Amino acid sequence: MSSTSGSVRSELPPVQARPFSLRQKILLWLITRAAYLAISFIGPTLRYSISWEEEPSDLGALYEKSVIYSFWHRAVFAAAYMWRHSGIAVMVSRSFDGEYIARTIEMLGFSAVRGSSSRGGAVALLGLRKFLDAGFPAAFTIDGPRGPKYVAKPGPVLLARETGLPMAAFYVALSHAWVLTTWDQMMIPKPFAKVLVRASVNMFVPKEASDAEMADHQAKLQKALERVTRFAEENVGQVGSAEFPIVKR
Repeated sequence: MSSTSGSVRSELPPVQARPFSLRQKILLWLITRAAYLAISFIGPTLRYSISWEEEPSDLGALYEKSVIYSFWHRAVFAAAYMWRHSGIAVMVSRSFDGEYIARTIEMLGFSAVRGSSSRGGAVALLGLRKFLDAGFPAAFTIDGPRGPKYVAKPGPVLLARETGLPMAAFYVALSHAWVLTTWDQMMIPKPFAKVLVRASVNMFVPKEASDAEMADHQAKLQKALERVTRFAEENVGQVGSAEFPIVKR
């Protein structure tokens, strides 16, 4: 994590730690380190390409700064390796599952901001705003922490209205993966898999947006997520072609 993102973290309001049982603490330690090792070993073998609905001004960019990103919970593994050590702030739930994800991504250089739509959401949105104001992107695992799968929650739309910054969606498709029998069908990429990231156009939410207009923007975000998911799944097999060149990560 960069010193700049560390200074932002020091300015955040304290979040009361959730108590975990001894068994949960042991499991958190084991799962976190197993997940970190898996990402560290499998990640370097993956072949990544990134595709934009609207290309950024920097064609070599892996992400745009001060953008509020949303992606499905199941894509955490491959996304975590691609954007490791980027200083991206990620909203992670205060559930048990969220805690091991938070600890793992912090080991990979992300800033985990704990909170969700059901617990600590206002404090988490404030934390994400501080990172955005400092020039870092923010990201939501948008259907977490417990689903339903592929249904976007309102956090990014609220944050986009409050900050005036754009929101965007992306999806990470894998050519070969182990799919877990969890609520989100978490994807663990198989070694040497092809990976296609598809990012949507930026979407803005007016500061004066009414409740009805907020619902419209929520629907637009949902459609963008569905659109990039469909595109990435349909084209991941072409990674390495002239249209989808491999980027080094």
